[in-house]
Amino acid sequence: MPAPQDNLDHKLTPITAENVGLTSTEAAERLKTDGYNELTSLKKRGFFSDVLEIIRQPMFALLIGGGLVYLLLGDRLEALFLLVFACLSVAITIVQESRSERVLEALRNLASPRATVIRGGHRISISGREVVIGDVMVITEGDRVAADAGLISAHDLLLDESLLTGESVAVSKSATQSLSDTYAGSKLTLSTGVENSPFIFAGALVVRGTGLALVHATGARSEMGKIGGALNSIDNQQPHLQKQLQGLVRNFSIIGAFAGGIAVLLYGILRDAWLEAMLSGIALGMSLLPEEFPLVMAVFMAMGAWRISKARVLTRRASSIESLGATTVLCSDKTGTLTENKMSLVAIQTDTKTWLESDNSSSIVDIQIVLKTALLACSQQPTDPMDIAIHTRAKASIGEHSIDFEKYNLVHAYGLRPDCWAVANIFTTVNGEVTVYAKGALETITALCHLTENQFSAIQKRAEKLAMEGIRVLGVAQSKINDAQLKSPPEKLHDYQFEYVGLIGFADPLRSNVPAAVAECRKAGIRVMMITGDYPTTALAIGRQAGLDSERVLKGDVIEQMTDDQLIIALKVTSIFARIRPNQKLRIVQLLKKSGEVVAMTGDGVNDAPAIKAADIGIAMGGRGTDVAREASSIVLLDDDFGSIVKTIRLGRRIYDNLRKAIEYIIAVHIPIAGLAIMPLLFGMPLILTPVHIAFLEMIIDPACSVVFEAEAEEDNVMQRSPRDSKIPLVLPKRIIWAVIQGSIVIIVLAIILFIARQMQLIETDCRTLLFTSLVILNMGLILINRSFSASILTAVLKPNRSLWVLLSSVSAILAITVAWLPARKLFQLGQFHWHLFSISIVASLATLLTLEAIKWQWFRTANQSLKPA
Repeated sequence: MPAPQDNLDHKLTPITAENVGLTSTEAAERLKTDGYNELTSLKKRGFFSDVLEIIRQPMFALLIGGGLVYLLLGDRLEALFLLVFACLSVAITIVQESRSERVLEALRNLASPRATVIRGGHRISISGREVVIGDVMVITEGDRVAADAGLISAHDLLLDESLLTGESVAVSKSATQSLSDTYAGSKLTLSTGVENSPFIFAGALVVRGTGLALVHATGARSEMGKIGGALNSIDNQQPHLQKQLQGLVRNFSIIGAFAGGIAVLLYGILRDAWLEAMLSGIALGMSLLPEEFPLVMAVFMAMGAWRISKARVLTRRASSIESLGATTVLCSDKTGTLTENKMSLVAIQTDTKTWLESDNSSSIVDIQIVLKTALLACSQQPTDPMDIAIHTRAKASIGEHSIDFEKYNLVHAYGLRPDCWAVANIFTTVNGEVTVYAKGALETITALCHLTENQFSAIQKRAEKLAMEGIRVLGVAQSKINDAQLKSPPEKLHDYQFEYVGLIGFADPLRSNVPAAVAECRKAGIRVMMITGDYPTTALAIGRQAGLDSERVLKGDVIEQMTDDQLIIALKVTSIFARIRPNQKLRIVQLLKKSGEVVAMTGDGVNDAPAIKAADIGIAMGGRGTDVAREASSIVLLDDDFGSIVKTIRLGRRIYDNLRKAIEYIIAVHIPIAGLAIMPLLFGMPLILTPVHIAFLEMIIDPACSVVFEAEAEEDNVMQRSPRDSKIPLVLPKRIIWAVIQGSIVIIVLAIILFIARQMQLIETDCRTLLFTSLVILNMGLILINRSFSASILTAVLKPNRSLWVLLSSVSAILAITVAWLPARKLFQLGQFHWHLFSISIVASLATLLTLEAIKWQWFRTANQSLKPA
């Protein structure tokens, strides 16, 4: 590859054959040879580790224990069935975990930091793991450096290498005159934390400036790889929900163990049949143990993140799924989120002349000086939307060769800083002239020009007029400088004497789906607040188009003068904030949280990271966002679209609702199973349900929870209700009561069926057939009842859910085989199939469904707000 050229990024020439970087073919070959640019990942649990984890679970121990008791009783078929089911449960769990892990792995790949490289003469954005040795990386403010590299060119480059050195002070970087010489022999010094070093390292954060760098080490060969640091960007833990579910499992396990032990003692003492007593205790323990909870949680979180990713939203932390349904305030940036981020330059003004694109005038000859000044203040290989718009307008209006770029040599450049909202370039010409060209926020530019109050007022009025049309206005200025300033450029732009040149205005149209999305948020009880650094009048115009509450706009300067108490009061009545600095954005988020709000915050820049991190749900832009903003976030919008945020909130509410449905169903269905397990002990009857029957029932419950309910469609009112209280637990006491009511009615119906069977003097096997069949059919009825919180059973049945019908069809077929096929009847100790007995099960099930439907309607109609879906 040709030697890299100095000052590549800042020559006013396009990319040429001398600096094309690698070709796609060369990059693919090096990727194949050297491997991906990633550190050695944490060792995944192997197959045997997964198996060991599963066999430590109480349910597996009960299945094995039941199988051994059957062997001791001489019932080899039953023993074999339980042992096979134990192995099957291991297989199902491994498949589910593997499925979840594949989903999470795909999400981790999406979450990989991005890198911009030059390949074949074009800048392209790729995953950081695809960077190879020899790539030319484009380094910009806010990026996380993807690989170790040497600087070809650098402008005002400042890097935070604390991840490598532990030092919090950022270090400056500068390119050498000849990078190829630097790489030769003893000149190569790869030391981190060194000022003005030409080398940058993977994991460093670009605090300020830009540059180009030639990659010399990737993956394990980088300094980060040598240290062995590894960061997992996706956290698949769910601390709050897991803590709740672990408490439920623990409590049920204690109850199950205690009840099982009592059952063994009573059965053994009263009947003197200790092996059967052990079967009774195991059956009761299995019936009370909700081992489905961990499986449900793992599947719902992994599949929930996958479903959200289908909406072009990446969930980096699963805990954000829990918070989505509780969001009360959504703080959004304007540019690129509410708007399309497709800037076009539509207005140019001097003190005396105005050009507007809307006037259909293509001639801007009279005010070319404003456009030329703005062009020379831009990066000459633009990535910023406004810089691109200026280049595009200049090319169309004054021609590519109106400025003889060969006569201009870039000496120094100033990047955007929190204390100076402007950028500038210093150029020398062949005639010896030295000029600083600047563009930026109107207040900053006018301050740099030291205008009088009257001059500033006149300019501001012209800017206000443009801003009222939704046009974003920037000021343009220039300054002639002396030799002393050229040799040692001042650190701040304020040290120059700028001359005001004019205004340039940009239009960035509102995204077409934003008004509907804002209206949907309002119906859902979610306040939408726009926080932007833009001009107040422009922000107000966009806010009105979006449908925000636009009675007032609060400016950053005003916020700076307010106490926390005053700002908290203002936050309750204000939805549009303009000219907001990053520290003010953080303050707004913190005070909203202090007021009891659950805050979702969007951002894209380095300085947005603190506010994103402080929010309950940090949302970063995936397209134009910086790596540090993405790392601070819990959610990344892959298409930077505000509508995607609303879709994510809708999906978050759906996932939380369906998780509740699954939990309530688990509680409800375990009550009749436990009742039938303990009923014979209370009434001096033979065992009705043995571990074999309960194992069969678990084959219905597990997929119903982890597949059917997870795929359930959203409730009709999912976005017409207030956000749920984040402090309310997953399973509300009154919802537990509703689940207990369902289970209790089912066990009452089964008790009535048992009474009828005894009155009919059915033999033991026929009685078991009747009760087992009834329990399976009633179980399917509970699935239908719990599909919706409040919709009627007919509405729930008509709602599409392919997984449900696959499950119900499969269960019906297996049940038919079980009661009709002789070997299966022997295994389950069932009697002959009788249609008149089957009709009792059907009638009882229909009666139960109608009863529960009536209770559910009354229950949800009269329940207070805390009981309603949240």
